[in-house]
Amino acid sequence: MKPSFSFEVFPPRTDAGKETIFTTLDALIDLKPDFVSVTYGAGGSTGNATDVLAGYIRERGVKAVAHLSGMYLTEQDVHKQLDALVAAHVTSVLVLRGDVVPDRVPAGSFSYASDLAAYISAYNGTPFELYGACYPETHPESSSVQQDVQALKAKADAGITHFISQLFFDNDVFYRFLERAHRCGITVPISAGIMPVVNSRRIEHAMKLSGSSVPKKLARIMERYGNFPAAMRDAGIAYAVDQIVDLLAHGVDGIHLYTMNSVSVARSIASAVRSLFSIAG
Repeated sequence: MKPSFSFEVFPPRTDAGKETIFTTLDALIDLKPDFVSVTYGAGGSTGNATDVLAGYIRERGVKAVAHLSGMYLTEQDVHKQLDALVAAHVTSVLVLRGDVVPDRVPAGSFSYASDLAAYISAYNGTPFELYGACYPETHPESSSVQQDVQALKAKADAGITHFISQLFFDNDVFYRFLERAHRCGITVPISAGIMPVVNSRRIEHAMKLSGSSVPKKLARIMERYGNFPAAMRDAGIAYAVDQIVDLLAHGVDGIHLYTMNSVSVARSIASAVRSLFSIAG
């Protein structure tokens, strides 16, 4: 089967970003991804914008996958959100527990992503296609690798039919993760999440959230070019392309590009690897 090539975008919070987001989406859609996922802010802070952007993507003829984080939502909240997605003709959801928000009390209905997946699977209405997240270097809160894999299996058993990995920078880490998942009986597709390191400061925050490590090769690149924006951008794109080439050669199920809403970066990577997808799989 041909591997998928997909993008992630996020609802902007600045006025400048809000003014240009639809132009950004148009340009990304022109790159013909298999789907575009739209993030959901911590605690649901961008929930309505997620619906709007996902609906716009769907209107443009591309599958939209709307993120939905359950930790701070009640069952009524989730039902309302699903109704809004159906109204926008969006029937694919990336099911997440969500990041912890300091000083905010969880709603208590969905302590795990598997709880939310099971609830959506029983939604009384349009059936949803459920995506889930996975962590090649284990979830930061997991007590062990085994517990992490078991949690992943619980998500699949609850209705997840496609996983998207958190970012990673060492492909061997991802291959070992795939081996663990397959041994555990997980058979659904798992896309590799790739984030180009074009801004060393921005990537540090993403690494803290994902628990990803920095291999020596990337550390040298960041040390050498981190203070030179143009050089860092070119080096980061080259590193991401190298990762993708190797992943496709190993027969991965898909590549999910964390675009950070940068059309130029997404276009550079897409143009460098597009021909590889036609002969992969």
